[in-house]
Amino acid sequence: MHSEISEAKSVRGRTVLRTGSGSFWLIASLLALLMFAASAPSPLYPTYAAQWHLSAITVTAVFAVYAVTLLAALLILGALSDHIGRRPVIVGALVAEALAMVLFLGAHGLTALYVARGVQGLATGAATSALSAALLELQPPSRAATASLVNSCAPSFGLALGAMVTSVLVQYGPNPTRLIYWIMLATTVIGLAAVARMPEPGHRSPGAVASLRPTVSVPVSSRRAFLAALPCLIATWSLGGLYLSLGPALAGQLAGSANHLWGGLLIFLLMATGAAAPVAGRGLAASTAMTAGCLTLIGGLAVTALAIGQLWVWLLLVGSAIAGVGFGLSFMGAFRTVTASASPADRAALIASVYTASYLAFSIPAVVAGVLTTHVGLRSTSLGYAGAVALLAGASVAGSAVVHRGRHSLPTPDVPPCPCSVPAAHAS
Repeated sequence: MHSEISEAKSVRGRTVLRTGSGSFWLIASLLALLMFAASAPSPLYPTYAAQWHLSAITVTAVFAVYAVTLLAALLILGALSDHIGRRPVIVGALVAEALAMVLFLGAHGLTALYVARGVQGLATGAATSALSAALLELQPPSRAATASLVNSCAPSFGLALGAMVTSVLVQYGPNPTRLIYWIMLATTVIGLAAVARMPEPGHRSPGAVASLRPTVSVPVSSRRAFLAALPCLIATWSLGGLYLSLGPALAGQLAGSANHLWGGLLIFLLMATGAAAPVAGRGLAASTAMTAGCLTLIGGLAVTALAIGQLWVWLLLVGSAIAGVGFGLSFMGAFRTVTASASPADRAALIASVYTASYLAFSIPAVVAGVLTTHVGLRSTSLGYAGAVALLAGASVAGSAVVHRGRHSLPTPDVPPCPCSVPAAHAS
């Protein structure tokens, strides 16, 4: 198909959109939309906790359900769109996303919240690899780097805006626990209608059933690099998990205010700077990006620790912005470090291994933090958490020096620097 053509045509009695810039930006918008919805519940966690008398461990468990189901969908359904097409997978994922919004709207207790968050995780995981692959196939030939840039930025900015917009609506809008889900349901339905008018951008191939078998492995050639980067992966994603689960409660406690804007702004700063940093530093070598990112992350954590100790919410926001820069750079560097030595045949399974480690770090430490919060309090838990993340980042600096000694990084795919989507490793 010619990507320059964007006018409508009739196929089998219905109107569809030709593959072109319109379809490209539709897919990009859907990727951002799913990430927007993913962070939307985070500012509501304190409200749910107050209304339904939820403990910190319960709040983090609700968050973990999303991360675990997202990982399961990525591993099982990540390559399915190569075989049945991008559009069927995207449509199915959007239907599941709409169902999740309906479940959120009808939630009146913890069980419904678990189910809604789990369905949302499945929808997001199923959609992201298909959306990322479709972006590569739909990008204008004259701008070959556009898809990688959008894949890197759209998810993080979606997460950032989702938290910020939700906090504003919860604070100032009517029906605070429902309004955002009505908006997301409406936009998801609109997205479904638009995708239904879009032609299939990819090429189908046999082997759909076989593709459902998860393949997670680290080839021998990449094991040294994987082990060196593992502390960095755990550090960055565990920090993101804490912010998206207990971050709003921490911001409110330091501000001494029930205003939901503090929590939304906290998440916004971490995710927005985490998205911008890899774009600014995309020309850096893998070792430089990972080292600089980890050192920046440590600096940001030091600032946030001071803020927590002094109860200065404004300094917490500053530290979060600094930590976000470190988050984005270090994850980009870690990903490139791991994949530089992998052959194309091994890359998909290796990327699955990276995201398996990352999403486990995204969920499990946050649940542990929830347990500790019930015993020692949120501030003490956050200080200890920051210290543990800083130690992991320091170990990653040492590991980066070892693994890059005597060799140069090779070009590798760009990846989103956030807990969002998987690169289009299976793109045809």
